Amino acid sequence: MAFKKFNSLVLFIFMLLFASKAKLRGVTMTSKLVACWFFLLSSCKADPKAEVEALLKWKKSLPADQPILKSWVAQFNSSRASSPCKWRGIACNNEGSVTEIKLNYTGLKGTLENLDFFSFPNLLHLDLRSNQPKGTIPMNIGTLSKLQFLDLSINFFNGSLPLSLANLTKVYELDVSQNNITGKLDSRLFPDGTGKSKTGLISLKNFLLQTNGLVDRIPEEIGNLKHLALLALDGNYFFGPIPSSLGNLSDLTILRLAQNQLLGQIPISFGTLKLTELFLLKNKLSGSVPEEIGNLSSLVTLHLAENNFTGHLPQQVGQGGKLTNFSAAFNNFTGPIPISLKNCRTLYRVRLEHNQLTGYIDQDFGVYPNLTYIDLSYNRLIVEIGKLSNLIKLILKDNKLSGEVLAGIGGLFELESLDLSINMLGGPIPNQIGDCWKLQSLSLRKNCLNETIPYQIGNLRALQDLDLSFNSLMGGIPPQLGSLSDLEYLNIPNNNLNGSVPSSLGSMLSLISVNLSNKNLEGPLPEGKIFRSATLGAFNNNKDLCGEIQGLRPCNAIVIKKGGGNKKSKILIVIVASIVGALSISFALVGIFVFIQKKHSRNMSKVESTSKIENPFSVWHFNGNAVYEDILEASNNFDDMYRIGMGASAKVYKVEIPGAQVLAVKKLNSQAEGIGTDNIKSFSNELATLTKIRHRNIVKLLGFCFHEVHMFLIYEFMERGSLANMLSRTEAMELDWATRVQVVKGVAYALSYMHHDCLPLIIHRDISSKNVLISSDLEACISNFGTARFLKPDSSNWTTIAGTYGYPALEVLIGKHPAKLITDLHSPVGTNIHLKDVLDDRLSSSTSQKIADELALMINLAVSCLHTNPQSRPTRGRARGGREGALATPSLTQKNY
Repeated sequence: MAFKKFNSLVLFIFMLLFASKAKLRGVTMTSKLVACWFFLLSSCKADPKAEVEALLKWKKSLPADQPILKSWVAQFNSSRASSPCKWRGIACNNEGSVTEIKLNYTGLKGTLENLDFFSFPNLLHLDLRSNQPKGTIPMNIGTLSKLQFLDLSINFFNGSLPLSLANLTKVYELDVSQNNITGKLDSRLFPDGTGKSKTGLISLKNFLLQTNGLVDRIPEEIGNLKHLALLALDGNYFFGPIPSSLGNLSDLTILRLAQNQLLGQIPISFGTLKLTELFLLKNKLSGSVPEEIGNLSSLVTLHLAENNFTGHLPQQVGQGGKLTNFSAAFNNFTGPIPISLKNCRTLYRVRLEHNQLTGYIDQDFGVYPNLTYIDLSYNRLIVEIGKLSNLIKLILKDNKLSGEVLAGIGGLFELESLDLSINMLGGPIPNQIGDCWKLQSLSLRKNCLNETIPYQIGNLRALQDLDLSFNSLMGGIPPQLGSLSDLEYLNIPNNNLNGSVPSSLGSMLSLISVNLSNKNLEGPLPEGKIFRSATLGAFNNNKDLCGEIQGLRPCNAIVIKKGGGNKKSKILIVIVASIVGALSISFALVGIFVFIQKKHSRNMSKVESTSKIENPFSVWHFNGNAVYEDILEASNNFDDMYRIGMGASAKVYKVEIPGAQVLAVKKLNSQAEGIGTDNIKSFSNELATLTKIRHRNIVKLLGFCFHEVHMFLIYEFMERGSLANMLSRTEAMELDWATRVQVVKGVAYALSYMHHDCLPLIIHRDISSKNVLISSDLEACISNFGTARFLKPDSSNWTTIAGTYGYPALEVLIGKHPAKLITDLHSPVGTNIHLKDVLDDRLSSSTSQKIADELALMINLAVSCLHTNPQSRPTRGRARGGREGALATPSLTQKNY
């Protein structure tokens, strides 16, 4: 009882001191009061019984059924309570007094209102990171006079920061980031600068308040924290100038002030710091960047993007040879590229787009063996390519580039995207472009290119988007373009091309958009589907094209190829779409078509005439009985020995037809088995969806059958099965980090295509690792479109999740379903965690810096996509491109940055 009275007395004095201080703003405590305060606190001795009672009282006040607290049970021996030292999350010193309370990532709920901090005079470490507590941070937290580490981040705390935090004079790390903290950052939390301060966070080294709702100015007094090494205030609403006093922080290495509303210029005093990371992007800063920033020889990351800076970039930036990530995009910088960048071989990411920079890229940039991304578009640069053999994406759109296209382009073997559009490039397209075999997107539109289209472009088998429009290209369209099996967009209008459209283009099944207008083309259009479904605008203003497009003249004769195949294989195309015996049977045979590459397939006889049947799934009408029978025979009438998967309404079989490719047949319940309307709807959804889309990362539908006995869909067989199965078996070791990065990208590309690039737009509604299939070359393909929906442009487009909650990106990187991580991540935006604690521990943690950075960024994007507020989720560009879309390094980084 005496101890409790003493407790109350000290707490009363504590509150009185702060109340007095709040009234007498600007007047500090007298040395006598401070001495009295510290004497009272130091005279308190730990009472193990009081610690137990305090913990149990707090537990009782929290919501019931919290597994983390199950071990918190008092066991009395005689009249003395047991020690809490063996309770989960509790650690003690040799005297049995509590020194650590570590309940981070435990799903803890409730408030801190009933936790009596005064009962823990020896507490050194308090970690409640990434839980679900709410309410305010209690004033009596300031009684933890010996506390050294305080982490309350990624929770739901609100209100303002209590002034009592100023009494935590021994705290070296204070992290309250990603909460709902509001109000001002009170200057009285920091030393007064006289050197005689006995209060204030005088020992602070790491101070993190990211992603809260703090307002007003950043107090100058932060500059009095002489031991500060990390200051993270990004993602708040601070306004006004950056305090010049920050230049006094001689130990500061990381400064993050991004995404605020800061005004004015960068203090010149920053040039004297030891910064390795400086984040100033997305503010309202203006003026010129001090040349002194070039003195930061240890700088690794510098982000100045999305401000109102003018003048020249610091000409010595990166001279220390350590700079890897540099962005200054979306400003008003003029003048040359910094000369120091030429010798900065460590660069792997540069974004300088949307400025008015001038110069010669080949002279101003050097050799960067690690460079993976550079965007210099919307400037006034002149370019001749250098040896950037690791470059993945190069965007130089809308500069004043002249001369010929990228001499030496053939050396960019890793290049996936090249955009040189809207420039003044002339001459021919170099033949060496065909050596960039990984290229997926090539845009050279709106230049002055002439001569012929090089046939070597036909070697770019990964190409999905080709845009050569608005040039002066001559000659014919190379028939080798028909070899681009993954090409989806072909745009070559407004050139001087002549001759006929090669028939080989008709075999490009992946093509979903074509534009050959405004040329001198003549003759019949190829036979492919896209050349029957496109609009007249795609072919108008030519010399004399003919075909089935409304508005073109019909061709006098249509040549139809009989038989099928080449020397190596034949293509069997089967669709049965006739209505058989409507009066004799109650179910109609709607359709079956199969694209099967056979080495020794039977010749097919072409149906001489077809009826005009309104069937959205049928394109050709052939006799499909033979293939139907082949499937039944090869699967022994769908015997379970051939079954490789099973769902709620369907089974999947592996079917090997002799002399043909292996098929995956998804068989739904038949009419005879009592199929329900939901299954018919699922079948129709999947069929309608997959006949409208074509993408390298979406499983290919080869055929379908709707029959009174059997109803099934036919796909290409994916040898490695589902991603979920691979991750759960020893095969997961085959998915190294580089491969997993590509798997995540593949899924992202497919989703972006469905959500933004196809018409009508499609929502899958059941994305999970079970519905991501892996090919023999470990490429990902999305499958199972039974619950998919088309989006109507004029509707609200509200839809619900129809299947399981899936997190394929996180599953790939973590190696299992991230249930625990998702439970832990109840935060408005992102999280800060140790990557090593998240990534699949079955794989080696050693990898290249490039892959490590991509992994960190992908996890950050995956977590950001889970935000409850859609406006807070990453944009299409950022999520699709991953490293291409983010201006800054991710907020989900290692704890020590």
